[in-house]
Formats: sequence, structure tokens, C-alpha cells
Amino acid sequence: MFKAIIWATDGSSGAERALSLAKGLAQAHGARLVVVHVNEFMVGRAIGYPVNLNEDEVQAAIGKHVEDLKKEGLEATLQTARVSMGGAAHLIAEIADKEGADLIVVGTRGYGPISGLLLGSVTHRLLQIVRCPVLVVPPTSA
Repeated sequence: MFKAIIWATDGSSGAERALSLAKGLAQAHGARLVVVHVNEFMVGRAIGYPVNLNEDEVQAAIGKHVEDLKKEGLEATLQTARVSMGGAAHLIAEIADKEGADLIVVGTRGYGPISGLLLGSVTHRLLQIVRCPVLVVPPTSA
């Protein structure tokens, strides 16, 4: 059923929870797993400031996940991109189209409706713009 699955990650704990589901689905269906990480930045005076202050650590951890997936026999690739704040969902959607993704797996931080609107929600925006199903892994209960 699935030939190409995207795991979109920002390095958060919510995204980490989604990895095991994406991996399990890829294994069960013999699908390619495309790991997508978008480095968002805020535009300031003549320079962009990263949203994630520890972006180097995040990218290293995601790269390690991809290597581990390959060692487990999965066809896994990593695509990273940089975009101004608010553009991550559109970039993920473009990559999904380019890769012919059948499914996008994402985690969520569990913002409420108001916080999600104020802080922005890549997951919410993805649900509105992508052409394939989006599987959203909710946060664990406190």
C-alpha cells in the first residue's frame, strides 16, 4: 500500500515519537522512508536567526537516526532544507510531491487551538495543503 513514507521531523520529542510508527510502517510495507528536516529561521536585520538554537545538535541527531534506519535494512534518505519561519509545511509538501509520498508521518507538541494559531502549527498547515494522507502522532499524556 505504501511505497514512500515521509517522516517530517523538527527534532522535538513529538517528532521522535512519530519515528517508531513511520519506521514500522516502512518495514511492514517495504516502503522507502524519506526523513525531512526543515530548518526554520526568523528574518532579522540583514541576517536570519535560527528558530532552533541547537540546530547543529538537532541535525546530528536526525542524521544518526537515518544511519540507524539504514543499518536496520530500510531504504532511508535524508532531505534537509532551510526556510523562513512559516514556510516549513509548504516545503514538506513540495518534497512529498517530488518523492511521490503515499503518507506523511508527523508528531505534534499538543498545542491547544489558540496556542497553535498563535505559535503556528506545521502539522495543522500540512493537513490543509498536502495531497497525501498525514498521520499525526499525538503527545503522550502527562
